[in-house]
Amino acid sequence: MAVFSSLTPVFVAVLCVIIGFLFKSSQRRETRSKQERSDQTARPWVDEDLQDDTEISSKHNEDDDDWLDTTEEENLPHIPYTPIQYSATEMLERSEKFYSLMNLRRSVRFVSPDPVPKQVIDNVIRTAGTAPSGAHTEPWTFVVVSDADVKHKIREIIEEEEEINYKQRMGDKWVHDLKKLRTNWVKEYLDVAPYLILVFKQTYGILPNSKKKTHYYNEISVSISCGILLAALQNVGLVTVTTTPLNCGPQLRSLLQRPANPATRKIPANEEGE
Repeated sequence: MAVFSSLTPVFVAVLCVIIGFLFKSSQRRETRSKQERSDQTARPWVDEDLQDDTEISSKHNEDDDDWLDTTEEENLPHIPYTPIQYSATEMLERSEKFYSLMNLRRSVRFVSPDPVPKQVIDNVIRTAGTAPSGAHTEPWTFVVVSDADVKHKIREIIEEEEEINYKQRMGDKWVHDLKKLRTNWVKEYLDVAPYLILVFKQTYGILPNSKKKTHYYNEISVSISCGILLAALQNVGLVTVTTTPLNCGPQLRSLLQRPANPATRKIPANEEGE
């Protein structure tokens, strides 16, 4: 009893420290929770389609049988590569010419409806498909639309959501920053452009055996591919404007009869300028 009495102050002190620690931990968690809610409120334009599901495999533990076991994959054959080599003079000349070409690129909203050979569009998409990707999964799908009725339906979907974006989601600062560019939710060029290229990201792939394969860094991989697409279109003398259809993904997938896996990333409208 004497021993317990002598230890009691120490025990009480330790207990107080533990209670204090738990109280502070609870406060930190509450602060983080409030901060996360604040961040979500401060960025109402964030679209779930724009999130990168690199760790998607960890979210499907209950469906592990549906996902590819990487040990099942065979080793890919090595393909020898010999890069093109240029002299220092040639490199400088080519870099200057390419910069001059790309420096002429603009986002153009007044366009010509003049037709463009379909093979040209096919070739620039093939070029975009040369982009690097996480684990070489190539997580992109390009959907080319030239039908006037479908283009108009795409415009209706985008303009409906864009009006909400301008009036509610984007906030006063973003709308104010766009005012000097004189842009709004009306996008006539989606009707006029001879082609719309809708770019979808694939968060995972479906193999011939119906198993799913994780697409790593799918968001950044598709973004790089879009950059190469824009450069390829500039190279053939076509002008472009990119439209990021915030919250339009589900409707566009339904309209174009795309599976639920691809998520809409961008819509470059490709056309000849006037």
